[in-house]
Amino acid sequence: MIHEIDAANQSLGRLASRVALILSGKTSPKFQAYILAGEKVVVLNAGKIKLTGRKIDQKKYYHYSGYPGGLRTIKVKDVFEKNPSEVLRRAVLGMLPKNRLRKEMIKNLTFK
Repeated sequence: MIHEIDAANQSLGRLASRVALILSGKTSPKFQAYILAGEKVVVLNAGKIKLTGRKIDQKKYYHYSGYPGGLRTIKVKDVFEKNPSEVLRRAVLGMLPKNRLRKEMIKNLTFK
């Protein structure tokens, strides 16, 4: 089933939580934790997501290469200006279960 969600003027965390719930299949009557539900989510107007507080200036994403001195940081503001849908994708990815189905679930999230 395909769900279309309008992201305009919605809070990032609340929207990501709702999308993660749908992608994990918990809204489906045939939910089984070990089977991919096949639910698809299309997010519209991802560039109009509302970031509350001072998150746009203070929040950072971290990536560690594994080498000494290899910690890389990037501000949410920079990511949002370059690709607003990436901010929502990262938030949803953090809310999905950390198991083998996670990669397949996130593939069912698209943006328009």
